[in-house]
Amino acid sequence: MFKSVGLVARYDKEQALTLAEELARHMKAKKLQIYIENTLEGKVKVSPDSNAVPLKDMKVDFIITIGGDGTILRTCVNLPKPEPPILAVNMGVRGFLTEVEPEEAIAAVDKILTGKFTIEKCPKLIASVDDEELPDALNDIVVSGGEPSKILYMQICKNGKPVAKCEADGVIVSTQKGSTGYSLSAGGPVLDPDLDAIVVTPICSLTTFRSLVFPADSKITIELLRPKDVLLIVDGNYRQVVPAKKPSIQIFRSNNMTAFIRFRNDFYNRLHSRLQFKGTG
Repeated sequence: MFKSVGLVARYDKEQALTLAEELARHMKAKKLQIYIENTLEGKVKVSPDSNAVPLKDMKVDFIITIGGDGTILRTCVNLPKPEPPILAVNMGVRGFLTEVEPEEAIAAVDKILTGKFTIEKCPKLIASVDDEELPDALNDIVVSGGEPSKILYMQICKNGKPVAKCEADGVIVSTQKGSTGYSLSAGGPVLDPDLDAIVVTPICSLTTFRSLVFPADSKITIELLRPKDVLLIVDGNYRQVVPAKKPSIQIFRSNNMTAFIRFRNDFYNRLHSRLQFKGTG
């Protein structure tokens, strides 16, 4: 089924580079064509016929990321569309989005090659400013003043109709997947995987504004009532300054999705073990 694979790894962690080399040798023996992210060139020893390419050119059958959620988000922001499915190996702090631990990685590859896996497809968001679209967000899009305690005065609209005003350091607009990330840290709700929705969560609000949960097909508009330059951040990786002369930001469902290779369905186990979420038992 799969003939080519891309390797992405944290280049600041020796264990990640070592595992990347082990996986490359194993997959070479399985007759897979291997592509490594160009940032790993010279850091990872792979066979001479392996190709080093930027993420935007990594057109492969599947990708292995070795790192944490940050590595996954960095990968997703830069991948070509449609995105190849991702096997995420946990070598981060918590790795909520990851699937297997390092010692399980080689066995996971063997399962993939024999078709013993499922695909989880995750909806994404996209922001548009003056008809210019930013990269897709798997987790969230943050509208920020760019500095701590730099208050933004905003109006939140759903499908063109005002629903709330907000005075805050910014807002986080997140997917279901992103509800367990920055939005949760800012006091937002965790969305069950079966709930397809968009969450808007303020950052350090001065008013009684709390999170709002909208249907997934909603178009969210953030109007800056006191226009000033703001910073848009996509999944913590892509940043763009929006000048005050463009004070309206639209955020809505992207046509693209991220696909994860999964071997088990354990969303709430992840909450308990990786986010120290207090559940039953």
